[in-house]
Amino acid sequence: MSIPLALCAERCLPDDGYTGILVGRVWRPELAGPSVVAIREGGIHDLSAEFPTMSSLLDLPEPARAVREATGERIASLDELLANGDEATRDAARPFLLAPCDLQVVKAAGATFASSMLERVIEEQAGGDAQRAESVRARVVAQIGTDLSAVKPGSPQATALKQVLQEQGLWSQYLEVGIGPDAEVFSKVPVLSAVGTGADIGVRSDSSWNNPEPEVVLAVDSRGRVVGATLGNDVNLRDLEGRSALLLSKAKDNNASCAIGPFIRLFDRSFGLADVRKEVVNLRVDGPEGFALDGVNSMQYISREPQDLVDQAIAAHQYPDGFMLFLGTLFAPTQDRDHPGGGFTHKVGDHVSIRSARLGELCNRVRHCEDIAPWTFGLRALIANLSGRGLLATGRL
Repeated sequence: MSIPLALCAERCLPDDGYTGILVGRVWRPELAGPSVVAIREGGIHDLSAEFPTMSSLLDLPEPARAVREATGERIASLDELLANGDEATRDAARPFLLAPCDLQVVKAAGATFASSMLERVIEEQAGGDAQRAESVRARVVAQIGTDLSAVKPGSPQATALKQVLQEQGLWSQYLEVGIGPDAEVFSKVPVLSAVGTGADIGVRSDSSWNNPEPEVVLAVDSRGRVVGATLGNDVNLRDLEGRSALLLSKAKDNNASCAIGPFIRLFDRSFGLADVRKEVVNLRVDGPEGFALDGVNSMQYISREPQDLVDQAIAAHQYPDGFMLFLGTLFAPTQDRDHPGGGFTHKVGDHVSIRSARLGELCNRVRHCEDIAPWTFGLRALIANLSGRGLLATGRL
């Protein structure tokens, strides 16, 4: 029997409670579809009559002000929603929180922190073999060192370092995007496929080396403005990606392999991009066998400015419905779980909690992708549902 997830308002909310403008999405069984909501001290209010999609809300000139002025139908309290949040015990006839994004493309930036970038080099050098990783790690650290945070990507210093590492036979595609001029920004999962807090997150059953990636996720509108932020788990299969970078999509994009939430905190006087740059994201993994893993992703150590990553994402592409951008992680687990030298990998039943002071807590349980309910509610289903509810008459899809 699954151990229940610890879902409650006290843990889900930021440290300053309802001070910020918090928005999300809720599945409403009686409507057979999702609603955009405001998370308020007085309850969860359905704003879908004014904003049919999160994309339409975030595209407004002042999203935070629009939410502050909106009223909407009260659905439930936050605790009532979270009481039905655990997918293992969820009552399908009652509402629950979804991932807070909808029409936005889900993008992710990689190799944005020095220590996790080195772990990618180690994955590559070890060929995706966790057993070889420890000896490879010792060699790479001895040659490169562990502190690349002072190297500005694309700088003359970075170019000189590249030449030295190439001469030593240690240059890597991960170092190319980590300290070179061009950031790695890739598509994580399809539109509408991300899961929210309380949902199962998936790792493939044929993966023997995988881990969570606790990250800050930016909410970006169609014009490239960053209008809010949330938390995310960019679940990664290290064995697949380590074998070949061409397996990146297979390592990253699987059923329920992306969790976002619990909600988006919109930028206002209480919270902005400067605060994102100072956020500390804490990770906790509790295994069914009593194993525990703690980690920290401190945004102050990111190698590239978040705005630069957004600018690179839109430099030669447009996102008319906006996009969500994972900013990468400092954390890459090396703690042994089953035996010395074996490193860390997920087990079915792991509880993963990702928390930061300004963005709250995202909680999920690990299962095999193949055993999680398949994703079926896509764009056609959303459009049909909103149309049937008369929400497309405003022209604000």
